Amino acid sequence: MGRNLQSGDRLRPVDLARGHGLSTQAIRNYEEAGILPAAGRTPHGYRTYTSLHAGALRAFLALVPGHGHRTATSIMQAVNQGAVDGAFRLIDESHAQLLDDRQTLQAVESALRDLELTTAPEPGVESEPAALSGPGGTFIGPLADTLGIRPATLRKWEHAGLVRPRRDPRTGYRVYDEADVRDARLAHQLRRGGYLLEQIAPLIAQVRAAGGLEPLEAALYDWHGRLSARGRAMLTGAAELEAYLRERG
Repeated sequence: MGRNLQSGDRLRPVDLARGHGLSTQAIRNYEEAGILPAAGRTPHGYRTYTSLHAGALRAFLALVPGHGHRTATSIMQAVNQGAVDGAFRLIDESHAQLLDDRQTLQAVESALRDLELTTAPEPGVESEPAALSGPGGTFIGPLADTLGIRPATLRKWEHAGLVRPRRDPRTGYRVYDEADVRDARLAHQLRRGGYLLEQIAPLIAQVRAAGGLEPLEAALYDWHGRLSARGRAMLTGAAELEAYLRERG
């Protein structure tokens, strides 16, 4: 029988994997990606891990729900390379993104309430869609930059009916007025929340028709829940990362 490497401070890949419902291949992949420090080796070449590796694994798995897999990977790589300030910067960027998402949600809610107050039709009078006209507006490039997406994404949203920019009669360029920007921000927030384009289109149609907030209440409640869950997950991730940093000394 093989020697039990779990004695003392030595752990086998399977020992790390079992405690988190992972495969041994996942443990090896995490090590190769720099998420875990490099493993020790037995005289026969078998990997051995320690409580430090277990702490790194706990920190990474705790960081993923709040920061996402890519950012969590970058954070752990920075820590294991000794670039702790770089890891903190990545964490700060995630918190800034969460704050921006909260502010965007608040802006969407405010815009929807203002829309309901200012465009609700009088009793017995059918409302007409607002004309997308006027000299003001923004072009596709600046709007895409503001949202942090590619212009091709806005064109895809236009094809799906999420935004309806007019065309400049002289240049033929797309022009997004204030209502288009509102719809684009709403679509962006919903996409971040995991909604599909075909799910977003009816919600934006409700906004355009100024049908009130009631059809959107469930979606708004869901956004708040997702943001709160991310915030709490970031706290959990920070606690595990701090424990790992202390263990690293």
